[in-house]
Amino acid sequence: MARVSYGDDVKARVRTLLERFLAYANDELEDGELYKIALNWETPQQVIVRTQLRVLAELSGLNKEQVRDALNALKDFVNILEDLRAQKRGSETWHFRLKLWHDKGDKDRNLQKFDAEWQRRREELPGVQRGKGRKTQPQLTRYENIPFSGVVEFIGRETKLQELDELLQKNPQVAIVGMGGVGKTELALQYAKSHRVTYQGGICWLSAVQDVGVQLVQFAVNKLQLKLPEELDLFGRVQYCLSNWREGEVLLVIDNVSNYRDEVRYYLESVPSKFKQLITTREKLQPPIVRLDLVVLKPLDAMQLLKSIVGEKRLQHEQLITEKLCQWLGYLPLGLELVGRYLLGDEELSLAEMLQDLEKERLKNPALVEVPQEMKTELGVAAAFELSWRRLRENAQHLGCILSLFALAPIPWESVEGITINNEAQNWKQARRELLQLHLLQHKDEGVYQLHPLLREFFQSKLTGLEQKEEFKRSFCGVMVGVAKGISQTPTLEQIKNVAPAIPHLAEVANNLIQYIGLVFDF
Repeated sequence: MARVSYGDDVKARVRTLLERFLAYANDELEDGELYKIALNWETPQQVIVRTQLRVLAELSGLNKEQVRDALNALKDFVNILEDLRAQKRGSETWHFRLKLWHDKGDKDRNLQKFDAEWQRRREELPGVQRGKGRKTQPQLTRYENIPFSGVVEFIGRETKLQELDELLQKNPQVAIVGMGGVGKTELALQYAKSHRVTYQGGICWLSAVQDVGVQLVQFAVNKLQLKLPEELDLFGRVQYCLSNWREGEVLLVIDNVSNYRDEVRYYLESVPSKFKQLITTREKLQPPIVRLDLVVLKPLDAMQLLKSIVGEKRLQHEQLITEKLCQWLGYLPLGLELVGRYLLGDEELSLAEMLQDLEKERLKNPALVEVPQEMKTELGVAAAFELSWRRLRENAQHLGCILSLFALAPIPWESVEGITINNEAQNWKQARRELLQLHLLQHKDEGVYQLHPLLREFFQSKLTGLEQKEEFKRSFCGVMVGVAKGISQTPTLEQIKNVAPAIPHLAEVANNLIQYIGLVFDF
């Protein structure tokens, strides 16, 4: 059996779990209602707790294995936890009695007693020297308002998390950028939760959907206990807060930025050097802001994410269907989590039936529309894309719809340039720039672009509501017919190579749009 360690690292994790639990028990957390923890207080110092391991992981910022070890340390080492589970081995549900030293409302004295008790018991262990003058273990910042995450398991972003940490060590401003639903907010959440020791001056989470300045002032007043001069306007109050902040490094997270100049720069253009700014946005912000691009998950990570929600047993008999389902969703984390939770709510629904329903109902399928209350996001897939659609000018909206007529394959830009409106050539370059700016279009190679599968579905649904939809289809088919006519009856290898990128789009016309060209060319 492996020797159990009770060193400083272990103590810090156990203390973190106990501190966050006490904060929850005393209603100190702004998002406390999101954690499903049943408490039955037998006395002010003794409580029976029933919850899931993943909920305690979310609460503490630890992973599930670390939470399990911390609970066992409270039971076997500190002796303040009594395990009440009937089935203990491998159980995700925890049912226990916790016995505190002082009333639950006296959090500081309970934590001080924990520190003293841990040190006393550790010095009683064989071979452990009594510590003198040892540095105290760094504690988590007391000043934070990190929101609830809701993810079952954080998968496929470990490298990006490390990259983000390195960028923030070297730069004052870093932006996580990517398309809607790709997981920008979740990456920022995971970073903030795992660096509460780093930012002793606080972690202030701000949503750009509301006034950033108002939220920052509220944080400073409620969390830092700053007293503000009454004569200052909002801008002045923000600057006063920044100048009189607590000691230590500070992380400002500004989530869901859509207009950097108005939402962020106005308030935070000049801040003390101890502040780091982490921005999430769909826009491709320019230097001096350092950008961390976030794309969809790798296929294996996408399958792992789905498995973490649905369970391995549910997927193991439908491996091929699982791969196809992930592919249909374009490996987009939002789509994967929505579908996974939908499957979790209907155990009789097979993955094959789920995929069949998606192919029939597309983005209108309830799995992609209905958002479970356990998730942080409040938007389904189409609603998330709609936010970007509204920011596009008409020509860019038209271009997105036109691109959705192409097959789900790389699109040669020269084919797009030939598409006309009212028989007039269009300059689509500015519209393309808008789509690229908001991550609604991917640049694959020189002169080659592609739509994400779910964005293609979204633009196709928008196309049905356009007055010009029939004209767009005729013009698109005309361009494809021109490409087809250029193919020789006995093409050379070079000609085959040149026309190969157009083949999927010619097939798309043959399969779905043939009525717009008749039998001009024998596909």
